[in-house]
Amino acid sequence: MGPVFAFPGLLPDFIITFDLSSSQAGWLGGITFAGYAVAVPFLSALTDRVDARRVYVAGAVVAAVASVLFALFAQGFWTALVFRALAGIGLAGTYMPGLKALVDRTDGPQQPKWMSWYTASFSLGTGISFLAAGILAAWLGWRGCFALLGGGALLAAVLALLLRPVAPPPAKPGKLLDLRPVLTNRRVMAYVLGYFAHMWELFGLRAWMVAFMAFATAGQVVMAPSVVAALSSVVAMAASIGGAALALRFDRAKACSVFALASAACALLVGQSVGWGWAAVALMLVYNALVQLDSAALTTGAVLAAEPARRGASIAVHSLIGFVAGFLGPLAFGWILDLTGGPGSAAAWGWSFAVLAAVAALGPLALLRLNRASLN
Repeated sequence: MGPVFAFPGLLPDFIITFDLSSSQAGWLGGITFAGYAVAVPFLSALTDRVDARRVYVAGAVVAAVASVLFALFAQGFWTALVFRALAGIGLAGTYMPGLKALVDRTDGPQQPKWMSWYTASFSLGTGISFLAAGILAAWLGWRGCFALLGGGALLAAVLALLLRPVAPPPAKPGKLLDLRPVLTNRRVMAYVLGYFAHMWELFGLRAWMVAFMAFATAGQVVMAPSVVAALSSVVAMAASIGGAALALRFDRAKACSVFALASAACALLVGQSVGWGWAAVALMLVYNALVQLDSAALTTGAVLAAEPARRGASIAVHSLIGFVAGFLGPLAFGWILDLTGGPGSAAAWGWSFAVLAAVAALGPLALLRLNRASLN
């Protein structure tokens, strides 16, 4: 996680160091997830054929290499773009293959709970990355920070090797990347499209949160924006677990829709919080909780709706479409920021958050319509 989320944690510094426009910063915030989206169909589908642990180890090594190369050779926008994309490929080899490794090693009524904890831990990793980036960059500089975080990715690879080997369930005949059976599964696609809207909002927020808090609370709050982001991610993890628990007790699709609409409403309010001081910090914590409520529930819903022999392929589609949104969200945020006045304009931040809210509100429409059609 460190090689991926250290960059947005240090975004205000990189805007100055690399002389970035908001659009370029959006590209660097989103290109990681474009790299993820390119690699994840193959890597996740591969886990239907081989032990997901092996894919995870390879992905962690790629993430480590990307982080070290960024530390050694990043000089500006174009070199950073290449290494950020490579980090996304590393994430593609670890995040969802890690979930598949968990699914292959658990079963029974507790399996959805373990899946929820796993997907929620993504937020914890994000928060630790934000915090570590701020501390390490202050101590070692940003190059030393990325070099050290590469070592953390290698440690994850070593830990994965300690897991017991497990053979995946027998795969159904067909090509490795034959995703058509997944695309025609309306229940799976309902959660996938809901996830698209969720990821657009989530990664648009995560890519720009530190930069926004630096602007919104300048001269009013003594807490570093990276610390606010780290706390927000911890709150988000708890919210994700809580949201997954609520989705188990109530109708999953309806619960996820309520969560998404509440998050969209809060996004509009956050966009108007420039100059609110500590109230802006509190509101950002609330927003991070709301935006994360449906995260684990959507992913768990997609996996549970899939055929057992096509869970790897279903995870591939889920991740591909979700992380395409993860690429577009930060990029669109930066474009809108530039078009409406730039990062020094409170109104421009308001417009950027309004677009996050609009996309988030589309998720429930797709989720409820497709889910209802699948039951008829």
